[in-house]
Amino acid sequence: MGFTDFFDGLRGARASQFQSGSASSNAIELTKRHPTISLTKQGAVHGNLRVNLSWRMRTSDFGGSSGAGGQRLRHPFKLFKPDMVQAHTQGVVNVDLDLGCLYELTDGTRGVVQPLGKLLGDINDPPYVKLSGDDRFGSASGETLYVNLDHADEIKRLLVFVYIYDQTPAFDRTHALVTLYPIAGPRIEISLDERQPQARSCAVVSLEKVKGELVVRREVKFVYGFQAELDRLYGWGLQWGRGYKTTKA
Repeated sequence: MGFTDFFDGLRGARASQFQSGSASSNAIELTKRHPTISLTKQGAVHGNLRVNLSWRMRTSDFGGSSGAGGQRLRHPFKLFKPDMVQAHTQGVVNVDLDLGCLYELTDGTRGVVQPLGKLLGDINDPPYVKLSGDDRFGSASGETLYVNLDHADEIKRLLVFVYIYDQTPAFDRTHALVTLYPIAGPRIEISLDERQPQARSCAVVSLEKVKGELVVRREVKFVYGFQAELDRLYGWGLQWGRGYKTTKA
């Protein structure tokens, strides 16, 4: 059993169908030297923005045998399926990364969308952010958030983050990738390749209006705590409590 922080607020969500545009096959990677891109300039401030989290293990951490590599080449989707790894102080565990999003709307409403507490959001009503579900231990598709940019004028800022549980050495053992798929233009990639063995959460990317443009900014700020520490770092001001999620047997 692991624990992390959950937001003590409204938890309603209704089922929705999601669609996002077919982004270009090209990709732009946001880096420390080039951390921002304007969605406004590429005509992508409409439709549903898809934000996907996927991850794979660092092969150097568990042998990386040629046989395993060959199987991954024959089955490329396995690149993004978490493997069983050895925890530092206990037996074999699965890596469980979760995707979440802090939001602030122009009317002052603030909150979080995340699997914990089933705060899955809503795509057609505030906060116009919806989580597709909790991919507990990985799949080829990973976890996905949708942002309804047809309501971009009602969104002040968003902060997409990734968090883990205290018993899983995930950021030290994984290559994680967050990819944004706008309705137009190339997809946008942010890699989480830094080895951070003690970090439990990471602010990955923000979306905010800057001089009338909707700008995507690479953050990649690791913290040792959970969502409440990210909140303090970015000044969201929410009330947090300790939440639990039971792992699969």
